Amino acid sequence: MVHTQADRVAWVDYAKGFCIIMVVMMHSTLGVEKAAGAEGWLHTFVEFARPFRMPDFFLIAGLFLARVIDRDWRTYLDKKVVHFAYFYVLWLTIQFAFKAPGIAAEVGVAGTIEAYAFAFVEPFGTIWFIYLLPIFFIVAKATRGLPWWTVWIAGALLQAAPIHTGSIIVDEFASRFVFFYTGYIFAPQVFRIADAAIDRGWLAGAFLVAWALVNGFAVFGGFADLPGLSLGLGLIGAVAVVSVSALLSKSHLMEPIRYCGQHSIVIYLAFFLPMAVTRTVLLKVGIIGDIGTISLIVTAAGVVGPLILFWIVRGTWFRFLFRRPAWATLQPRRQVLAPAE
Repeated sequence: MVHTQADRVAWVDYAKGFCIIMVVMMHSTLGVEKAAGAEGWLHTFVEFARPFRMPDFFLIAGLFLARVIDRDWRTYLDKKVVHFAYFYVLWLTIQFAFKAPGIAAEVGVAGTIEAYAFAFVEPFGTIWFIYLLPIFFIVAKATRGLPWWTVWIAGALLQAAPIHTGSIIVDEFASRFVFFYTGYIFAPQVFRIADAAIDRGWLAGAFLVAWALVNGFAVFGGFADLPGLSLGLGLIGAVAVVSVSALLSKSHLMEPIRYCGQHSIVIYLAFFLPMAVTRTVLLKVGIIGDIGTISLIVTAAGVVGPLILFWIVRGTWFRFLFRRPAWATLQPRRQVLAPAE
């Protein structure tokens, strides 16, 4: 995100930082392991985070929805739909430009054009999150008049149902909406949990130890994906991330994680390129033989690379990569740029 320090909640930035780092780590690790044909030690951490990695991402995304959900539809759509649509189309095109030669070699020019067009119907690559998020915002506002518990129960049932259509939109909506809606409906409780963790650190620490044991047992015991249990693990894991983030907000020891959270959308949009380049170079050069270490380095490149790009372009004409221009808005034309998140 790109905001001033004054209008931010510290622990939310830490939570977003954890989320985006875990997402980059997942893509980096799985990509390295697929290319190398072997698993590394970092795979254990990726698996441990699987029950709560994306649930926490979506729960945090819903935390501040109550502030804007009652705005008129035009303003709401501009902030919550057009905003993300701009970045999706832009970074879809950028990603596709790098991948098009390989696609063309397999299916030809016509097939490549068809694949690009299809990406407007079915999310492409790593940026499916910002395709799905506006759909969540629309559904949340459209169901505003319904009792919240009916919407939440419907979301929970969808999450527990064995929905595997092959469509990212359908499958991920079913799996993730309940976490987004939980962040929206239970935002006051989430903030109280964070305050309690700050005030009673010893209790938060005890909870985190117990949670880590339960989460690890469920993941490595093969139970984490069971209907109902996966929902519980996702929610409890999100509470754990909130608690850790709240504890870290008491000091400045992990400020880089907070900085990543402040610029989470920057990292999310651009991590694919430094990740892919670093992975290819390290595997081809072969200086480092340990798959886990390679995965860790690729993760670091995927996190730091987009931030470097952001620092380079933020004062130039290319700032449109991370800041929405005034023309890409439903509001009256302005001379300022809207931040990426």
